[in-house]
Amino acid sequence: MTTLPDFRLETHFAKWEFKARHHMTASDAESMSLPELLAMASPEDREGFENMWLGYTETFGAPDLRAAIAATYADQSADNILCFAGASEGIFAANTVLLDADSHAIVVTPNYQSHESLPLAICEATGVPLDPYDNWSLDIDRVREAIRPNTRLLTINFPHNPTGAILPRDRYDALITLCRQHGIWILHDEIFNGLGPSDADHLPFIADVYERGLSLGVMSKSYGLPGLRVGWIACQDREVLSRMERMKHYLSICNSGPSERLALIALKNRAKILARNCAIVDENLPKWDAFFARHPDLFEWQRPDGACMGFPRYLGTDGVEEFARKLVEQAGVLLLPSTIYRSDLGPTPIDRFRLGFGRRGLDDGLAAMEAHLARAG
Repeated sequence: MTTLPDFRLETHFAKWEFKARHHMTASDAESMSLPELLAMASPEDREGFENMWLGYTETFGAPDLRAAIAATYADQSADNILCFAGASEGIFAANTVLLDADSHAIVVTPNYQSHESLPLAICEATGVPLDPYDNWSLDIDRVREAIRPNTRLLTINFPHNPTGAILPRDRYDALITLCRQHGIWILHDEIFNGLGPSDADHLPFIADVYERGLSLGVMSKSYGLPGLRVGWIACQDREVLSRMERMKHYLSICNSGPSERLALIALKNRAKILARNCAIVDENLPKWDAFFARHPDLFEWQRPDGACMGFPRYLGTDGVEEFARKLVEQAGVLLLPSTIYRSDLGPTPIDRFRLGFGRRGLDDGLAAMEAHLARAG
């Protein structure tokens, strides 16, 4: 594996995430406090957390946690689940296990950087861009054209980061059929599944509908619990899971025991937590609609299908990087310019920015943006 490049998004967040007064580009739902989560626990689960033994846990993850994760799928068992210390560890393990120097990978663009940087550090990769003029959808014919005899892995992400797009079901099914014909693994980053407007139509998990599907999940995004650092991959192929477990021996070895207990409590209250977080999206998204309706000369807005992110176009002559820089430095409002999502695999939009609407406190940030635009105008 070659040296990995600077992780642009995380570097940007390291500089600004805890300095900016208004974090308006967050990709996670509103977090809750430890007492709030524990208030949802049964007496037995609360006792399990408070009186737990602080030793190592199983590398695969605690059996009861894996069973609770499996229960979120249509047709998985605990034996089909491997836990990780967050989703990023799962991305690393999957790419490292499934790819080698003789492989080829296909990645949709734009995307979360590690989905591109990790395959490129191992083998050759091809980017297939989502189409902004087709609701950020995926052209299956372009995927077909990108396939080589040695194509081993396709990575997708729906609801999509950063656009919030959800692939239409017929294209999803066609993509699975195509990959099945060629024996290609699909790593589906599904960490936003279940989050979005309450009427969003989410795709079925890839592990439930494809024998070579790897479903990447995490407590961070849809559940709004990134502090737990608990992620997982669900897969029907237990030999691949076993290989990833052995890779995990070189990484975290095992998850945090307290985090596993808290994740179990959250998963047992999954419906309640997702309903809470989707209600925040339902409240916030119309506010962004109204904001962009007031500024049609500066922005082009496409309402997302799911998740808690959007990827509007900036029409100002100064360019999106300068707009975002002035906004955070002068108004304390943090956005992600689309240059953060640039790709080595082909052109990506350079005139957009990622915004978020999954957290409370949006009104203050919007007011700060309005005041900044008024001063600039």
